[in-house]
Amino acid sequence: MKALKTLLILLGLVLLMVIAAGTYVKVALPNTGETPAITVSRDKERVENGRYLANHVAVCMDCHSTRDWSRFAGPMMQKDIGAGGEAFDRKMGFPGEFYAPNITPYALGEWSDGELFHAITTGVSRDGRALFPIMAAHRFGRMDKEDIYDIIAYIRTLAPVKKDVPASKADFPVNIIINTMPEKADFQSRPARADIVRYGGYLVNAAGCVDCHSQTDKGSVIEGTEFGGGMEFRQPAGIVRSANITSENVTGIGNWSKAQFVSRFKAFADSAHSSPKLAKGSMNTPMPWSMYAGMSTGDLEAIYAYLRSVKKIRNRVVRFSAVQ
Repeated sequence: MKALKTLLILLGLVLLMVIAAGTYVKVALPNTGETPAITVSRDKERVENGRYLANHVAVCMDCHSTRDWSRFAGPMMQKDIGAGGEAFDRKMGFPGEFYAPNITPYALGEWSDGELFHAITTGVSRDGRALFPIMAAHRFGRMDKEDIYDIIAYIRTLAPVKKDVPASKADFPVNIIINTMPEKADFQSRPARADIVRYGGYLVNAAGCVDCHSQTDKGSVIEGTEFGGGMEFRQPAGIVRSANITSENVTGIGNWSKAQFVSRFKAFADSAHSSPKLAKGSMNTPMPWSMYAGMSTGDLEAIYAYLRSVKKIRNRVVRFSAVQ
């Protein structure tokens, strides 16, 4: 009896510890510091750089607008830009139902610039909620503050679109774990363009290349697989996998010249011709080709230079697996 009593006490203590830990995670986290009190200017140069970054590098508009998935690479529709609503749900392998929010002034009109800056760079909403990390605050928090200011300036110029987006809901236990995901920003200065490899690395971080062109486990990149491809994207027609973009000659892009790399993107500059309609049930790609195609040739060349510097990985990727 004494042993049983001791066991019950120990089990009770463990249960209390679990409850205490869960309560701490749910109540005390996320903790990413204070929201800054800032006012971002709306001068033309800032807005234009923000437009470029949001549409062609960080591709914020990719998720926060509607993409036409009946066409190759799902080009962004030009109506309701920034109105959100794109779904990332269980059918796609996500632990819940997540919706890209409306980021036009209709939804963000009461947000301060500081609140928007904090959400973008730490993943914490103005009400203290943790945002699911498909909103890549872990990347944006490593950008130059000035570039984030520019993106905010551009977002403020979007036409207001009256569209109410459903609230995102994470499954258990992700609805608790999600509070541990936001982190304080670690801002980096944008390297000089002449330092082409470091500048390319800065762009690669902003563009999120590693997030898709790696293998992942529970949403995190598996160490040692960076840029080697193989991440799976579920579609009704089957599974699409990201390409190996290391400079490995056999399974990667080691045999691509700089000109070939740039032209691969620029081929999609006119999405009306480069994104044809697809037959029903066809495979598609989540790669937003028409958006990245708007990057300048110099920026694409810098990305190429950086990718030539990363570790080569021999990983032959089966790009498509149709439903049997």
